[in-house]
Amino acid sequence: MRLVTRRRAGSLLILAVALGAATALAVAFDFPPRDIAVLVTTAAVASAVAGVVGGLVLRRLRGRGARVQTMTVALSSVLVAATGVVTAALAMFISFHDLVLLFVVLIVASGVAFGAAWQLGDDIGAGALQVGAYARTMIDGERHRAPAVTGPGELAALAGELADVSHRLEESRRRERALESSRRELIAWVSHDLRAPLATIRAMAEALDDGVVDDDTAVKRYHAQIRTDAERLTALVDDLFELSRINSGSLRLGSEQVDLRDAVADALAGASAAADLKQVAVVEHLAALPAADVAARECCRALDNLLDNAIRHTPAGGTVRIEAAADAGAAVLHIDDECGGIPAADLPRVFDIAYRGDRARARDDRGGGLGLAISRGLIEAHAGTVTVANTSTGCRFTVRLPAAARR
Repeated sequence: MRLVTRRRAGSLLILAVALGAATALAVAFDFPPRDIAVLVTTAAVASAVAGVVGGLVLRRLRGRGARVQTMTVALSSVLVAATGVVTAALAMFISFHDLVLLFVVLIVASGVAFGAAWQLGDDIGAGALQVGAYARTMIDGERHRAPAVTGPGELAALAGELADVSHRLEESRRRERALESSRRELIAWVSHDLRAPLATIRAMAEALDDGVVDDDTAVKRYHAQIRTDAERLTALVDDLFELSRINSGSLRLGSEQVDLRDAVADALAGASAAADLKQVAVVEHLAALPAADVAARECCRALDNLLDNAIRHTPAGGTVRIEAAADAGAAVLHIDDECGGIPAADLPRVFDIAYRGDRARARDDRGGGLGLAISRGLIEAHAGTVTVANTSTGCRFTVRLPAAARR
């Protein structure tokens, strides 16, 4: 509605400017006021009638090709001009000879207008065909450069918009393919991680039920193994639930000012047992850190997963280093391990769901390949970032969290 109003206002403005210019021209040449009034009124009324007729014809031809419409516009313009000039000439009693001269001029001008309209319609039609052909190439999923479009700038702009849409569609398809591949990989890994402990639990439970094992020491060992495998299954289900909350957008985080050094200390305390068992040294260098507005539980879980990953993939006798410092209004945490590095081609996939990388990682039966994906989701939910890069001895994971606003 607003667009229609603007178009009508533009037409009325052009008409007002034309009438004003005609009146000013007549006044400049000292035409009598009465003649000016008669001349302008007669020309305006006659031209308006012809314009209305031309507009109605153009509306009826709205669905036709661009060439037909441009020719109709040119014909309407010529008829409007001719009607106004002839009517005004008759009203001012111009001689027959002068009237014939006017028609000669109008015929020549009409030829030029029709030629220009024909060319414009041809350009618009060709441009529309080019844009249509380009739109059809978007179906094949390939990315194509926007064509050089003939005709009005609007068609070139439309081709540019289509190119942008094509690029976004290709990016969307690429993400969809990556998600589908990740989903299938996740199902494969989770199936494996569920099958192994379930098979162990079932075999040991059947052995206990059948009385195959009756030695107290063996029975306790079977019970301990069943409990360990049940805890593994519980942890895997918890990870899947946490990941589904992150990916579905249903994760709701509280907010409190947390001293990140305390959060790192808690994560180190939780990882110390695994480090001692693996005979991995954990060295920390924590400078003063700004407080951050985070959910303490989720923040600690993200750090726990990163530390657990570093310890698991550092060989016995190796060292995991944790460094933290303030940097440009943010807290920055570096976790360095000695895993030997990750192939450069796999670095972008480290935080993907179910990523385990090389065979050495794949043989690690702890974790379902979800820890790093959960860490990234939780850290990004706090408006932070986590990245990974290779070092001379392994990998460096870098966490950056924004500092809390001063209160």
